[in-house]
Amino acid sequence: MALYALTIFLSSFLLFQVQPIIAKIILPWFGGSAAVWNTCMLFFQAALLGGYTYAHVLYDKLPARKQSKTHIGLLALSLLTLPILPGAAWKPQGAENPAVLILGLLAVTIGLPYFLLSTTGPLMQAWYARANAGAVPYRLFALSNFASLLALISYPLFVEPSLDSTRQAWVWSGGYALFVLVCAGVAWRVRDDAAAAPAAEEMEAEEPAPGMNRRLLWVGLAACPSVLLLSVTTHLTQDIASIPFLWIVPLVLYLLSFILTFETDKIYWRILWLPLFAAALAGMVWIEMENAPSLTMAQRIAACAAAMFIAAMVCHGELASLKPHPRYLTSFYVALSVGGALGGLFVGLAAPALFSAYYEYPIGWWLAFALVLAAVTARYEAFLLKGKGLAVLTVLLTLLGVYGGAWTNDQKRFLAGYRVTQRNFYGTLRIDDEGDFNNNTRVRQLLHGTINHGQQYLNPERRREATTYYCKESGVGTAILTRNEFLPQRVGVIGLGTGTLATYGRVGDEYHIFEINPLVLQLARGEFSFLNESRAATKVHMGDARLSLERMAPLNLDVLAVDAFSGDSVPVHLLTKEAMELYWRHLNAAGVLAVHISNRYLDLEGVVQAGAAATGKVALEFADERDDSDEVCYASTWILVMNEATRKANAGRLGAGKAMETPAGFRVWTDSFSNLIGVLRTK
Repeated sequence: MALYALTIFLSSFLLFQVQPIIAKIILPWFGGSAAVWNTCMLFFQAALLGGYTYAHVLYDKLPARKQSKTHIGLLALSLLTLPILPGAAWKPQGAENPAVLILGLLAVTIGLPYFLLSTTGPLMQAWYARANAGAVPYRLFALSNFASLLALISYPLFVEPSLDSTRQAWVWSGGYALFVLVCAGVAWRVRDDAAAAPAAEEMEAEEPAPGMNRRLLWVGLAACPSVLLLSVTTHLTQDIASIPFLWIVPLVLYLLSFILTFETDKIYWRILWLPLFAAALAGMVWIEMENAPSLTMAQRIAACAAAMFIAAMVCHGELASLKPHPRYLTSFYVALSVGGALGGLFVGLAAPALFSAYYEYPIGWWLAFALVLAAVTARYEAFLLKGKGLAVLTVLLTLLGVYGGAWTNDQKRFLAGYRVTQRNFYGTLRIDDEGDFNNNTRVRQLLHGTINHGQQYLNPERRREATTYYCKESGVGTAILTRNEFLPQRVGVIGLGTGTLATYGRVGDEYHIFEINPLVLQLARGEFSFLNESRAATKVHMGDARLSLERMAPLNLDVLAVDAFSGDSVPVHLLTKEAMELYWRHLNAAGVLAVHISNRYLDLEGVVQAGAAATGKVALEFADERDDSDEVCYASTWILVMNEATRKANAGRLGAGKAMETPAGFRVWTDSFSNLIGVLRTK
């Protein structure tokens, strides 16, 4: 069993290590959006489905010797795809569908290795069961999930801080080559089982095949946790708090539920978990309907994560209780992968196209209720479909309908408070109006999750006022206003938002604005007037800012403002040494680079200072500290980067800036190295 266990452990570890490695490499090409990760997850789930289907067909349709030859041949072929470094030709040009391009890139770069890694779990378990008559191989599935969990945790803690992305890809490729050797060795041993296989298969044939209803239940119980995993991740990171690495919590709990339910049948007790499940369902809808004002942010995160874990435990517990005889093991895993892929397809592709808001979140909870009810009904069919049991079932079905109605009313109430709610690949944007017309405080604001991306006064006399993080006292306001007022100015802005910075534009000025999300431009033009009424000549360049700047001739900018953060989600590729060098190709010698680093969870001062020093520049920190009572201007932190000569020439106007020094031992971030763990705030 040791060789089978080693092969499964290696395959699962590599499966979950390659996910963050390849995502880290391609994130800069697609704007660093969280939607990139969801699209990657969709690919991984689809590849897993393909791998499980291959394992089922190979095991079910071919004799042992042909299974061995076929699998060894594919393993050898996959070595030709190494190392897993995507070519620059895959970089988007700006007009492509990012989801389609990402899927194509992943298929070419890691498709065959990932596909073969995903076949390993079911194939090894099936081969082990055949070679050891009467053995139950499902504990190997728990081992595979443990390896996945270990890979997931080790990446941010050990791999990312130690190796740049190129070395990560090479090390992973070496690990994959080792896996190929071990797996090929097991496959070669399968040839020795050829003589025993007919007798074993004759005995297994006596086991009745699972019916269609049971197979559909397998699919549903696997799909529901997948939907909850992705929708809860989005809810936590966008609607509650944009905390770095928060996405890892649901995934760890999801894998843990697999480990606990498939390792042993002594943990999932219905008498315990079903009441907890009912409480979790009720708690989630109560928190959303009442907005739970008494709960802190940490408590809301904990409650949501705990509820998702309970739901996953119940779904996976019911799934484990329905696992078939090992003769049908591979078809069981195909059903699991179909469910996971359907969940990913629904959240990753269908929901953004069909829904204007995150409806998949309430749908996931309702679906969990419905599927667990179906599983319990199937198990206790003799009781629930007659007499008093039928009355109990009727009550449960009524509660299911009431639960769906409660979520529906909550979503209607939520959307009723907003002027506009629209969604695309990059997420959901909302616009609302608040304040009082009578005292000139009525404002319109653009929201992405919990983050305000700009607001504008609706009173005509005040709508040209710079607000939020962009007031005259802010770092970017200082940078733009530190100029010769008789000369025209060329300004670049990475991140459009509501277009607030365009209000600084004068006649003769040029503003080049870079925005990746077409919906942001649509709303900035249609719902706000900063951009339309700017006195400067404005041009919006669509697509990732770095890719756009790489393709453009030098712009000779006087100021370049980098303001593309989505809350506390950092597009790392905009802070690297290579990014700084690119910015200075477009800034003139007296220009100023203004980087917005306002956030609650990351100390980014050292990152920007190290990048400035690496490019021979000086950096000044402008911290506009004000309390929450100021409804016009928000507290903000900007870092202005410039040549020493520029600092000296504008010493008076830049006097509020604090000189910065690179922290001792701080390693400059590059396109191939970054370390978010290292900049997490400790307080």
